[in-house]
Amino acid sequence: MTETIETTVDVPSGLPAAVPTPRPGDPRLARLSLNQATVKRWSLAEAVEGCLRAGVPAIGPWREPVAEMGLAAAARLLRDSGLRVSSYCRAGFLTGTDRAAALDDNRRAIDEAAELGAPSLVMVVGGLQEGDRDLAGARGRVVDALAELVPYAAERGVRLGLEPLHPMFCADRAVLSTLGQALDIAERFASEAVGVVVDSYHVWWDPQVRAQIARAGERIVIYQACDWVLPIPADPLLGRGMVGDGYADVGGLRRAVDAAGYTGDIEVEIFNADVWAADGDAVIATVARRHVQYVV
Repeated sequence: MTETIETTVDVPSGLPAAVPTPRPGDPRLARLSLNQATVKRWSLAEAVEGCLRAGVPAIGPWREPVAEMGLAAAARLLRDSGLRVSSYCRAGFLTGTDRAAALDDNRRAIDEAAELGAPSLVMVVGGLQEGDRDLAGARGRVVDALAELVPYAAERGVRLGLEPLHPMFCADRAVLSTLGQALDIAERFASEAVGVVVDSYHVWWDPQVRAQIARAGERIVIYQACDWVLPIPADPLLGRGMVGDGYADVGGLRRAVDAAGYTGDIEVEIFNADVWAADGDAVIATVARRHVQYVV
């Protein structure tokens, strides 16, 4: 009788895993966090349970699943789970025409982050309105809005993290395209109030990124890890890949943020239709394997 040995495969590639899956308690997982967007089809409860099964010690929840569960229930779930909350996604969109509505929504997001125990709120600042070509003016509106939001967030112990996005998202999502641009605005405020998000997918291409990471220092609120894969899909938002499947030096950027003094969580955030279609436990197992293979 011949014994059949099942080969562990990575998702979404379907290729045999290059390293064994680390077990819960493995010290190499100590800083790993699962951004909930990586398992988009799971509820917050399912994502928490998946992290606990895999030994992933932290999670970055999103506002929509929190709203589906209810804020009080979500906060209780996270507290009872023992997982760290690495960040809360997301707020921002400060460049539109209805400034009052944007500020109100951001205040609600700050309140939610505080209730969940999130140390930082990720801010995607917003793009240009239709027909608008004034980038400097849009960035000025971001500064003006932050001036109103920072005292509110500080009172609640929530740090705002400005996230620069790849330039292809400048028109519709973020008029901050480089870490340097994000720091130019963040540095107008106290470092304990406003920091920056370093997302490998968005900044890997920038020839100044390592110098800007060193400049950021204590302002780094979260390091988000994923890869730049080709071909770019029809919806470029879904072009993120598992670490190791693409072109970004995710491990090198991790070493750079550590050298700058960052000691926090490494949060894996992947928007990818094939990842979302895969089994959630297989996704988290692949995330853990790629983390020990390419990041730590």
